[in-house]
Amino acid sequence: MADLSVNICGLESPNPFWLASAPPTNTGEQIARAFDAGWGGAVWKTLGEPIENVYSRYSSVDINGQKMMGFSNIELITDRSLEDNLIEIEEVKRRYPDNVVVVSLMVESNPDAWDTIIKQVEQAGADAIELNFGCPHGMSERGMGSAVGQVPEYTCDITGWAKASATVPVFVKLTPNITDITVAARAAKDGGADAVSLINTINSITGVDLDSLVPRPVVGDKSSHGGYCGPAVKPIALNMVAAIAADPYTDGLPISGIGGIATWQDVAEFILLGATNIQVCTAVMHYGYRIVQDMHEGLSNYLDSKGMASVNELRGLSVNKVTDWQNLDINYVVKASIDQEKCVNCGLCYIACQDGAHQAIAAERTAEDKTMVKVIDDLCVGCNLCSLVCPVQGCITMQERELGQTHMTWNEYLSDDKPGELYPRPKHGLTIGRA
Repeated sequence: MADLSVNICGLESPNPFWLASAPPTNTGEQIARAFDAGWGGAVWKTLGEPIENVYSRYSSVDINGQKMMGFSNIELITDRSLEDNLIEIEEVKRRYPDNVVVVSLMVESNPDAWDTIIKQVEQAGADAIELNFGCPHGMSERGMGSAVGQVPEYTCDITGWAKASATVPVFVKLTPNITDITVAARAAKDGGADAVSLINTINSITGVDLDSLVPRPVVGDKSSHGGYCGPAVKPIALNMVAAIAADPYTDGLPISGIGGIATWQDVAEFILLGATNIQVCTAVMHYGYRIVQDMHEGLSNYLDSKGMASVNELRGLSVNKVTDWQNLDINYVVKASIDQEKCVNCGLCYIACQDGAHQAIAAERTAEDKTMVKVIDDLCVGCNLCSLVCPVQGCITMQERELGQTHMTWNEYLSDDKPGELYPRPKHGLTIGRA
């Protein structure tokens, strides 16, 4: 079986599966159970000046019966004393010396405060620290969390303070509530960060109670914007991880990937786009620590199927496959193909294409009074919409056409020296009564 161990910033982890700083890492007892279940590392729930949380603090977005596709919280950092946490950190490291314990920290913006707490968690045995520059609610209003992460100068300066005090690796957890994530990553690197973790949660309001008119989660007769996470944020996280991995300025800066990870496939995607390891929160809150067992088996089998001896061979293989739009081949052609044997005559592809795409699917009633759909090849632009809305796996596929056109980018098309002819574009016009 493939070797799943990873090394990030000199920290040897038995696998790339870590828990993110969140409720699942709130106590030593929880982290001990997680390590027993198979997690390679954990980032302790953020320590600092303990706060008081409100009771109602979570809300979710459910889609078509799928619970917690998006998850939001207004919970703040630890509400447990620093003394209790330090005792438990020491105990966990004593019992699990081969697992990685990173401690998340958030304190006021002055060097002395950072120096004091860093020395305390190091003495307790922390393998590394993670600077929480991402929390978008509650703490940001106090000048911490994303209030730091959104200002590159603050990110750089405070990272520098931490590095001046720390003897263990320093991770910087980045906020996605920013226009360009590479700016924050560059600032962290300038401050001396050993690695970056991303993404933290996204500013959100998940919905409004239509009876009380109070947004969720309801706290009396008020609410607050929260931090959004879960499967819904995974595409945003993958994009930001890839952006940092591809940026020459941050080349070589290790990335700990976070955001909507629940399966081994999610893990593989983050690693392919440049992450060294990953951190999980929402999926554990939903399903428990044991999901890591499927991650172990699935990722190991996948690596075996690819002939890879180590998870490290997977890292970054997809980074150079992400490019700017103008570098894409505009002569690459795919067309939709419908397998009539699998079609259940629901008509979804026809409706979607007629109203939301390029009117390239015709529909007619059969003798059996069913709706039969077919692709109008000349009008199909290969947009994929029909295959995405089709409820039957493999019924509608996108077939590449080998038409002999030369590879051509948009910039080449605009230049005077064209490498070849542009594949003819479909001609759209008035089509009333066609179907």
